[in-house]
Amino acid sequence: MKKIVIIGSVAAGTSVAAKARRNDENVGITVYDKDTDISYSVCGIPYFIGGEVEGIDALTPRNAKWFKDRFNIDIHTQHEVLSIDKDNQTISIKNLVTEETFKQTYDELVLATGSLPKELPQLNSREYQNAFQVKNINDAKGIHQYIKANNVRRIAIIGGGFIGLEMLEQLADYETTIIQRSTFMSNLDSDMSYMIEEYLQNKAEVITGETVDRVIGTDSIEQLVLESGVRVDTDMVILAVGVSPNTALAEEIDVDLGVTGAIRVNRHLETNIPHIHAIGDVAESFSLVSGQPIYRPLGSTANKMGRIVGDRLTGGDLEHKGILGTGIVRVFDMTIAQTGLTEKDAGQLEMDVDVIHNIKPNQPEYMKGRDMVIKAIIDRNTSKIVGAQIVGYEGVDKRIDVLVTAITFGAKAEDLFHLDLAYAPTFSTTKDPITYTGMIAHNIQRGRRIITPRELTERAEQENLHVIDVRSPKQYEVNHVENAVNIPLKNLREYAASLDKDQTVVTYCNKGTTGNAAQNVLINLGFEDVYNLSGGNKNYQRYVNSIDKRRE
Repeated sequence: MKKIVIIGSVAAGTSVAAKARRNDENVGITVYDKDTDISYSVCGIPYFIGGEVEGIDALTPRNAKWFKDRFNIDIHTQHEVLSIDKDNQTISIKNLVTEETFKQTYDELVLATGSLPKELPQLNSREYQNAFQVKNINDAKGIHQYIKANNVRRIAIIGGGFIGLEMLEQLADYETTIIQRSTFMSNLDSDMSYMIEEYLQNKAEVITGETVDRVIGTDSIEQLVLESGVRVDTDMVILAVGVSPNTALAEEIDVDLGVTGAIRVNRHLETNIPHIHAIGDVAESFSLVSGQPIYRPLGSTANKMGRIVGDRLTGGDLEHKGILGTGIVRVFDMTIAQTGLTEKDAGQLEMDVDVIHNIKPNQPEYMKGRDMVIKAIIDRNTSKIVGAQIVGYEGVDKRIDVLVTAITFGAKAEDLFHLDLAYAPTFSTTKDPITYTGMIAHNIQRGRRIITPRELTERAEQENLHVIDVRSPKQYEVNHVENAVNIPLKNLREYAASLDKDQTVVTYCNKGTTGNAAQNVLINLGFEDVYNLSGGNKNYQRYVNSIDKRRE
């Protein structure tokens, strides 16, 4: 009987086992995990801690007995795999309860060893009773019990990624401080990330551009001293500075690692060692857009990888087709989502791109719609969408999924205009924000070029640009682009008669629509070099503020 042995039993490992059993009743399937829980939802942990999920059992709906009864799969928890003998296809295991060690042979071995939470050299969470990681069910129980048993009032969260932001939301009843060494959500461009920072100012004490220098306290952390000298008093610390692939076992047998530090695999998720596969958080993936290696440890990817390997090991032909690195997070009532390449990624790849900022409400104003900002990255050579980021409130999830689908199937950006998207005032505007992104892309194809705030700022230092603010004088007085002249749209045709048609002109309004109308007027009057400011003055002011903040 063919023996499939899997190391790791969270998302990826159990997916391998379940798919393999569905395909083949005769294969032997054994899973080992040194933890006490299996198939649990790591992503649900913050919501248990915050009380949105009532009981910890909701995050651990299945145990080893359930898998044995349903799938005839043997899952052994509290069993640590100590080593792998790749030549004899054998692993050595230690039962952490009885201390017994034994060997297990395999025909096919799957490494689903996951990831490890990163520690800070100046703050090792294991050394303090009030410092916690957020990685497994025991972490969740520990945080919950500590808060319940102690007079916790002040909580410091280190890290501004998915977990850090989710924990900030769920611990809103406490005096929270969030410390992030760079910008929030590293997979966003800094202009989009800054929107999160702005939003959080009245939700918590927000400290960016800082790292912890040292800790004051012995058994418990009483104070964090930052590199600037700022001191943060705290009763509890949540460390959420990311994860790294758990490759220790693999490295001992010379499994190749990729440039990301995770295990290099092919499209069949095979390693360089025969009969050994790697999946989930321990494995490297590749970008659907660039084809370059990418490491994005998410449960969604882990589950897909597990299904692929389970299928292939039992006669199937599934293969891994890459990922876009799609991510989404809710922080209070704000939602942040990203997929594909960022503007920064495109620059590093030396791609020639257009960058669109589209600011539109998710619903009509009479339905109390709120603006979302869609930043789309478009390959100029192919007109294809290669990446997108959205920051908004309701409806961000469905828009990012439309963009994921479009990128996956190679759609051109202007094709978004033709999508027959669902419309009713309770869900969208008559022209959906996605539709507007397609309209802007079509305008670019017609010669209606755009310029981002960053490009405008950089070019204004080198060129004599004529920047025209077509808003009302009242709006102009509040704030405006540096050196812009205020010519409301209704006066633009008359004003244009005094301009040199060969000069480079930039038009803008508050968000972009009226700026485009002004651009059309000038182009139709014979002006050759006219840009519309992407996202308008609203986007420009946010960009300038973010630059000023970073300089501080």
